[in-house]
Amino acid sequence: MVDGGDNIKEASWESVSSMLQVGGTVIGSARCKDFRTHEGRLRAALNLVQRGITNLCVIGGDGSLTGANLFREEWSGLLDELVQSGEISEEASQIHSALHIVGMVGSIDNDFCGTDMTIGTDSALHRIIEVVDAIMTTAQSHQRTFVLEVMGRHCGYLALVSALACGADWVLIPEMPPKDGWEEQMCNKLSENRADKKRLNIIIVAEGAIDQSNKPITTELIKDLVVRCLGFDTRVTILGHVQRGGTPSAFDRILASRMGVEAVLALLEASPGTPACVVSLCGNQAVRLPLMECVQMTQEVQKAMDEKRFEDAVRLRGRSFENNLNTYKLLSHRKIDSELPHSSFNVAVLNVGAPAAGMNAAVRSAVRVGITEGHTMFAVSDGFEGFCKGQIKEIKWGDVGGWTGQGGSLLGTKRTLPAKHIDKIAEQMRIHNINALLVIGGFEAYLGLMELQAARSKHAEFCVPMVMVPATVSNNIPGSDLSIGADTALNAITDTCDRIKQSASGTKRRVFIIETMGGYCGYLATVGALAAGADAAYIYEEPFDIRDLQSNVEHLTEKMKTSIQRGLVLRNENCSVNYTTDFIYQLYSEEGKGVFDCRKNVLGHMQQGGSPSPFDRNFGTKISAKAMQWISKKLKECYREGHVFANTEDSACLLGMRRRALVFQPVIQLKDETDFVHRIPKEQWWLRLRPLMKILAKYKTSYDVSDSGQLEHIIRLRTKDISAI
Repeated sequence: MVDGGDNIKEASWESVSSMLQVGGTVIGSARCKDFRTHEGRLRAALNLVQRGITNLCVIGGDGSLTGANLFREEWSGLLDELVQSGEISEEASQIHSALHIVGMVGSIDNDFCGTDMTIGTDSALHRIIEVVDAIMTTAQSHQRTFVLEVMGRHCGYLALVSALACGADWVLIPEMPPKDGWEEQMCNKLSENRADKKRLNIIIVAEGAIDQSNKPITTELIKDLVVRCLGFDTRVTILGHVQRGGTPSAFDRILASRMGVEAVLALLEASPGTPACVVSLCGNQAVRLPLMECVQMTQEVQKAMDEKRFEDAVRLRGRSFENNLNTYKLLSHRKIDSELPHSSFNVAVLNVGAPAAGMNAAVRSAVRVGITEGHTMFAVSDGFEGFCKGQIKEIKWGDVGGWTGQGGSLLGTKRTLPAKHIDKIAEQMRIHNINALLVIGGFEAYLGLMELQAARSKHAEFCVPMVMVPATVSNNIPGSDLSIGADTALNAITDTCDRIKQSASGTKRRVFIIETMGGYCGYLATVGALAAGADAAYIYEEPFDIRDLQSNVEHLTEKMKTSIQRGLVLRNENCSVNYTTDFIYQLYSEEGKGVFDCRKNVLGHMQQGGSPSPFDRNFGTKISAKAMQWISKKLKECYREGHVFANTEDSACLLGMRRRALVFQPVIQLKDETDFVHRIPKEQWWLRLRPLMKILAKYKTSYDVSDSGQLEHIIRLRTKDISAI
């Protein structure tokens, strides 16, 4: 912006094609010393006025956004100087009198206050977890201790969340320096884990980790400590700039696309009096916050750390960071039996429905939080089918070690509903004296919980607190915007689409027809299409006919006549009885003759497999911990005269992500929101993303702005009770 010339170009549709899957920034980025000077900002203002630019979307960290805000405040003064020096006319100054600025936070550290996730953080977590998973196999083979350094000079988010996502033994972050004597505590923890037959230890260190005296804690210092005190074979791995590279994750592509739309809407609605705002994410909702309030809050965190007010620093980081830290503390440090509250309650955990990546992380979290709360935890194998056969056994703290990164369901899961076996399940509840149930699963789990609640009138055994945590790749559970497993499936779809598109590069023009899972729910097809840059996505929720198919083919034909070489069309497996994947493939092949050829690909069960993504590990861990805390609270409320009795509506709940918060909702109240025939919610938030997908595929369509964010204040936002992810 300061240099001008060819550095400022008008962007065309084609110039931003095929950018979606490219990491880093195609337009380049720099830390600009000249812009810090008044002369530099004056040159930048001249370059903008000469090109008629009065709206800026700034993607960067707090330094970039602070500089942009200063530029906006100085704008009228800069124009006056340019008029006086004769570089621009008075008329040009009047036409360009107001500069509007909107910020989007692009930073892998997630160190900006006011947003739950910054653009790039999830992709960095993917890189870290890929390395940790690879290291864990070698560490297990050789019985080694690994010390990993991750980025985060002033913010421990990456270290904290990756520690949560891989079940690390110890984590060191700048916001919460360990108390004096931590060295001995850490060594005790490592040797305890080895005594429990755990063959590896993982210690994660943020590059800015410090002790209580503000002295750096380095990876070498930790390695020397472990070798000296325990004699363990210890290795150090510094991840460095690996974390910045690679292709963006599905989450980051969707987040960036949603934030980009929100930024444009904010600029279109801006008036000269509107303060510069930053577009951010709160739970699952886009919000706009005054830019300088966020910057000031971010600077306050550093000030609190400098002044050793570490608890304030954690609180100022935001609710999401605080929740991560509290959950990690709950799950990583086992209390000795004398420290545990003795509740004498028995809680059973089971998986129901198809396997979903992240189920094991959820079970691990539930078991460990339950034990910490003083309960005896029982694991039920093979869902309700195993329940009726008595496949129930007590599960201890150490039994779930290393579960976080495992895909599928280690407990075993079946789609069987309880109604047929209700008497036998009631008998098993009685035999094992089960006082509460945590069901982790998909639509069958939702139906199963309703059946158990309905059976309360005949079987008093079911008059206990029951809660369901949604876990399904289809993301089709009423009462929750997101399900455990859906993010992993989206990444599988996105990765495959990237490879498929790349397979056609340099060859003749080609269109790929790809079939996704999801039952009747079009979430994977729609959001996968948005993340992969698809041209169309056919789903059950948005009926289509032969005219729509024809117009899509014509649209693609027109695009293919330009420089675009590859087309991508996603189809949900149950979107139509007659317009099958084969039919659509044959139609496109016939109609595209002479312009493009066609290939088809059915992704199938690869969407259910693989290691869970960092998001699913983290989401599963936190939502399950919250569910167990709810169970503990309900058990205390419902304990009367020596036994538990709970038969109110709110004692059988679904815990779901609703816009900004995790909310407990009685399953009976969700009946009206459910289309039971097609096993989908009647209203689905992601349908509002479909116009965005079409606009990005070059269709002329209107975008619904009714759900766009309104300018809020960060202070008000902090005081709301947001249980954000």
